[in-house]
Amino acid sequence: MKRKRIVAFLMASLFVAGTATAQNPVIRDQFSADPTARVFNGKVYVFPSHDIPTPPEKPGRKDWFCMEDYHVFSSENLTEWTDHGMIVSQNKVPWVDSTSYSMWAPDCIGRNGKFYFYFPANTNVAGPNGRKGFGIGVAVADSPEGPYIPQPKQIEGIHGIDPNVLIDKDGQVYIYWSMGNIYVAKLKDNMLELDSEPLVIDNLPAKGLKEGPFTFERNGIYYLTFPHVENNTERLEYAIGNNPMGPFKMTGVIMDESPTDCWTNHQSIIEYNNQWYLFYHHNDYSPNFDKNRSVRIDSLFFNADGTIQKVMPTLRGVGLTKATEQIQIDRYSAKSEGTEIAFLDSANTFAGWKTILPEKGDWIQYNAVDFGSQKYKLLKIRVQSMAETQLLVRLGEQNGEVIAKIDVPAGADWTKIDSPLVSQISGINKLFVSLNGNNPAEIDWIQFEP
Repeated sequence: MKRKRIVAFLMASLFVAGTATAQNPVIRDQFSADPTARVFNGKVYVFPSHDIPTPPEKPGRKDWFCMEDYHVFSSENLTEWTDHGMIVSQNKVPWVDSTSYSMWAPDCIGRNGKFYFYFPANTNVAGPNGRKGFGIGVAVADSPEGPYIPQPKQIEGIHGIDPNVLIDKDGQVYIYWSMGNIYVAKLKDNMLELDSEPLVIDNLPAKGLKEGPFTFERNGIYYLTFPHVENNTERLEYAIGNNPMGPFKMTGVIMDESPTDCWTNHQSIIEYNNQWYLFYHHNDYSPNFDKNRSVRIDSLFFNADGTIQKVMPTLRGVGLTKATEQIQIDRYSAKSEGTEIAFLDSANTFAGWKTILPEKGDWIQYNAVDFGSQKYKLLKIRVQSMAETQLLVRLGEQNGEVIAKIDVPAGADWTKIDSPLVSQISGINKLFVSLNGNNPAEIDWIQFEP
């Protein structure tokens, strides 16, 4: 049963026309988690937390979360992400314990030409309640990319983690956070101080950990989304209401528990270019240690009554892949049972993955490749096989038109092969790659050349 769940977990969703490739994970050169996505100035900005390997001076965090700073990323097409660098560090915030490595899930919101970055961290001085523990601070910038200037003090009256800020249609600002329960309070116009007493949000599950609130409004409905440990690991759930402060009614599950037992998940939901997206995380680059995570994106859809359709996590992600790009078919849409996916280099997982076709007839499918209207001459492939074998590339399905036959030579090293196309291609197509020879083959990527 678990094998079937894992296969379902990896199956890809349909593409969304008008967007570009967002193969999962989307941040591919560092660990990233707890993504808050926002749309500013026509771009999508992602403000994640930043998992790092435990430094030698913090041996007590060897098997736990270790996070010392934040980066911000932006994209206009959901595939080409710019890292604008570090924006806040535990070493540069006066009230933060710079040895705690506990800069967890953040948020950012724009108002009146300023951008306010909210983040939790362990305090180095006692807060208003006489405790240290977690506080929530604010850093302010003139642009989403920064530079951000941290305020000298945390927000008075908040003891908790995972801040989330909502600006309602009437201009009132609300801040949500978690610490055992999920809380809400109004913020003053200066975005730096509470304007009401914290309120515990009722009617949420009493059993199991709740954290990471993210709230948004659509068609007059307020959605309170959050990770919740119903059983052993977190799943993404939501409640709805008609007021930002509640009451909320538990409504459903956005994403099921990870079948690969990644203990955490964390979400944000945005609309961009008339499509809704779910940003979340999984431990793709660190399968044996779920405290090093990576940001993913998948499409999200609503039912007519406003309820959210459950999202199936995918490797393929969303959007279209240009035929002239290196197409990472290991981020597949479907595959045969025998087809395997493995790291190119287990010692450097950020090098990515490869597709292994062990037996004749094994196959892998990759959806939504955009060939446009130009003509193509060659299919390029990076491939490896210890013995001579052959690959077939078809359009669409298993019985689709063959567009290339690739004879793979024997060799212990990776090789790049240029194979002439036997048929012209245009428009948007699925690709179906299968092993036609009697010996196994491993594939890194394929690419089309005009």
